[in-house]
Amino acid sequence: MATTTYDLNQPRVDRAKNPGASVGHRLSAIGEHAVRYSIVVVLAWIGAMKFTGYEAAAIEGLVATSPLLAWLYSVFDIQGVSNLIGSIEIATALALAFGPLHRRVAILGALGAIATFAITVTFLISATGWEASLGGFPALSVVPGQFLLKDIVLLAASVSLLGKATKRN
Repeated sequence: MATTTYDLNQPRVDRAKNPGASVGHRLSAIGEHAVRYSIVVVLAWIGAMKFTGYEAAAIEGLVATSPLLAWLYSVFDIQGVSNLIGSIEIATALALAFGPLHRRVAILGALGAIATFAITVTFLISATGWEASLGGFPALSVVPGQFLLKDIVLLAASVSLLGKATKRN
């Protein structure tokens, strides 16, 4: 005999009256997992790259011009700063990946992602990201401007994950 389980957080849906509702719930669940694990991939991959000299040199200009992070270079060398940032990104990715198993881990992962992407969004202001040959603002240079612009979406997705994590029991 099969048993049926219901998510008490979701309104009960009468499939006979609204056959598309179950499809909508499934798509929402798939979308939530897709958002979570795409952020995991981004943070883990970019975090792992921070342990290379190539990436450490690539982020130096962004970190050095950031009022939030520039002080790190007075404590660590270029590779040390990059390693620290990479470690935080990988820890955040792991917390997000295991978040579905534990509410507090999900909240910590989402908060870590929010902090990460909020800081990188500030690079749009602190780094020289406006293309002078096109008249400056609002024309973004490819790097770092357009490269960082996607972090606005990642920040919003992280806020969404935090909202979902805080609603869980």
